[in-house]
Amino acid sequence: MKNAPIGIFDSGYGGLSVFKEIVKKLPQYDYCYFGDNGNAPYGEKDAEKVFDLTKNGVAHLFACGAPIVILACNTASALALHRLQQEWLPEHFPGRRVLGVLIPVVEAIVKNVRSGDHIGLLATPATIASGAYRKELEKILPRGCTLIEQACPLLVPLIEGGYRDHDATRAVLATYLTPFQQTPVRHLILGCTHYPLLIPHIQSLLGDATLLFSSGEHVALSLQSYLIRHPEIERGLSRAGVKEYYTTGDPAIFRTQAEKLFL
Repeated sequence: MKNAPIGIFDSGYGGLSVFKEIVKKLPQYDYCYFGDNGNAPYGEKDAEKVFDLTKNGVAHLFACGAPIVILACNTASALALHRLQQEWLPEHFPGRRVLGVLIPVVEAIVKNVRSGDHIGLLATPATIASGAYRKELEKILPRGCTLIEQACPLLVPLIEGGYRDHDATRAVLATYLTPFQQTPVRHLILGCTHYPLLIPHIQSLLGDATLLFSSGEHVALSLQSYLIRHPEIERGLSRAGVKEYYTTGDPAIFRTQAEKLFL
């Protein structure tokens, strides 16, 4: 059988948090991960640049044989997914599929929210500026709910640089979380796939009363459901136990960081 893995794309290491949950839920398939570490972070780039970088990464995964690619990056999902699905795929890869991470998280949080709840969103500047989460949440949230958004330009560079547990990272994070302490939030969306790496620090600052929602588990469940609904895609996936990793950064640094974090 030809190599036909599930492709996972991210701007760097963060998508490994999604990849880990997908493999846990769907261990039978082959996988190919592409981290665009050489161009990270995406969070302060404009929409056109994010689209071009995402398109190039997805094209690489298609070249590896992937019939379906998950954008395990909130910024790419917010700024590039719709255009990829509506314009680029029909013209260049009509038989392939690209899915994002926003909708699974939104659908999960709505199942737990009550009227009058305060909901926090921690995300990159580009994701916040896109309004993607706000737009999707406003369609289905109960009346009286409030969304409090906080852009975090420094977190991804710190994580990508290997400073996840550094005092400077904890100090920056504490500053970013201040609005959610001033107006206590019942739910906090970790709107970047890098941020689950900071969950212990976030939970210690906000306490257990705040429910954290990250992409991994919800995207894995959504993908499982998608493959059940689309057997024509599922049947074509290869199952040889293969996991491949590509990066536009330094391969040795990528493997060291990835092994330290997830692998």
